[in-house]
Amino acid sequence: MPRLAGQGARETEMEIVLAALVAAGVAVAVVMLVHRPRTVEAGPAGAVRPEPAPAPAEPRPAARRDDLEEELLARRTEIARLEERLRAKEASLELQTHELDDRDRSLEDRRRNLDHTREELKTEKSRQLRELERVSGLSAGQAKQIMMHELEDDLRHESARIIRQVEEETRQDADRRARSILAAVMQRVASSHAVETTVSVVELKSDELKGRIIGREGRNIRSLETLTGIDFIIDDTPGAVLLSGFDGVRREIARLTLERLLTDGRIHPARIEEAFHQAKSEIDQHVVEVGEQAVFEANVGSLHPELVKLLGRLKFRTSYGQNVLHHSIECARLAGMLAAELGADPRVAARAALLHDIGKAVSHETDGPHALVGGELARRYKESEGVAHAMEAHHNEVELQTVEAVIVQIVDALSGARPGARGESLEQYVKRLHELEAIACRHTGVDKVYAMHAGREIRVIVHPEEIDDDAATLLSHQIARDVEKELEYPGQIKVTVIRESRSTDYAK
Repeated sequence: MPRLAGQGARETEMEIVLAALVAAGVAVAVVMLVHRPRTVEAGPAGAVRPEPAPAPAEPRPAARRDDLEEELLARRTEIARLEERLRAKEASLELQTHELDDRDRSLEDRRRNLDHTREELKTEKSRQLRELERVSGLSAGQAKQIMMHELEDDLRHESARIIRQVEEETRQDADRRARSILAAVMQRVASSHAVETTVSVVELKSDELKGRIIGREGRNIRSLETLTGIDFIIDDTPGAVLLSGFDGVRREIARLTLERLLTDGRIHPARIEEAFHQAKSEIDQHVVEVGEQAVFEANVGSLHPELVKLLGRLKFRTSYGQNVLHHSIECARLAGMLAAELGADPRVAARAALLHDIGKAVSHETDGPHALVGGELARRYKESEGVAHAMEAHHNEVELQTVEAVIVQIVDALSGARPGARGESLEQYVKRLHELEAIACRHTGVDKVYAMHAGREIRVIVHPEEIDDDAATLLSHQIARDVEKELEYPGQIKVTVIRESRSTDYAK
């Protein structure tokens, strides 16, 4: 189609040129007719009428004829030249037309060859596929499934390799940064630890005093238990009386009351009531002094007197065997230094850490989690919103919104998780170990599970024929995530997956 269009354009151009030549020839002929000399016209009677004489100013006919012939010769020469150019162009166009025709024929032949080659390739591919299916005994779908399985294995291997690489890089960076921060903070804190229980012991000089403490028909011991709210246990334990109660302040008042009565020697209901009020007044004063000393040691500035009093009462409270006041002071020191290392507000972090468990001092008097109770107390006694929020969020009762809240949560876990900080009942300890082992055992390929280091590490032994090295890496991650979701525990738990291959033979 493009070639036919080119030929049509060239023919149209030639027609226009020829038409121009014809028009030029016609114009020359007209000019010659106009300037031709006139002949003698015959009159009406057949006589010849002479031609009028030319005007004197006009040139002679011979000269005018010569001029016309020269002009006509020049125009003929120009026309001949134009015809020659047209013939040359026509020849050139014919040559180009022949070249285009040859090229079109070549392209058409090439296209037919390509189509033929494409069909041959399709036929050969189908033949090779049938031959491969015949040789392998597999269909195309089965071969595709095998390739997909191999690709899946390769991807699993690559993902496990990347996980190990990223985990190693992250662990190295995290360990380096954590050591630099925590070492700078913890090396400046050396807290003592004393385990306290819900039982206080008062030593007696002789077992004869037990009868006097009980009194006639038990009136003395009933009076003591009614005033103090503490159970007095007088049994066969030689030289001792046990005071049992969950309120540490009441238990301390009962202990001081009994010691005063034993020192004075007079034990009767009136003297018991007097000694109780004296001990209560002394404990109240002691609570304020302890609270002021804690504020001074934590270096958090001044606090409201009621907060100081509640803080002093924490001396007689324990959490998993850890003294709550000592824990709060330790947290305040850690929080202040950690906030300084991280660029947060050390004053807000330290105050919130010191007061974060203050709700435990009134938890038996007010409903709700101690973190929320502590936040309400902080707002009531004009503490800043940042301090109150950090106190409320340290057990995730509310969503963490500030860096100081995160710091309080970190130091609370750090103080509680350090070795020997808290005790744990045997039943809870054994239950946690069983739960850890159960979580690991339910995964495919696991042979044996051992909970070690007081439940801070799990060692999982797998079947080597079922779990390869890549799957072992993924299995450790899966077990760790399941433990995080299902258990509550202090600190962290290390999950180690062990894959061992053994080869045995016998020499006979």
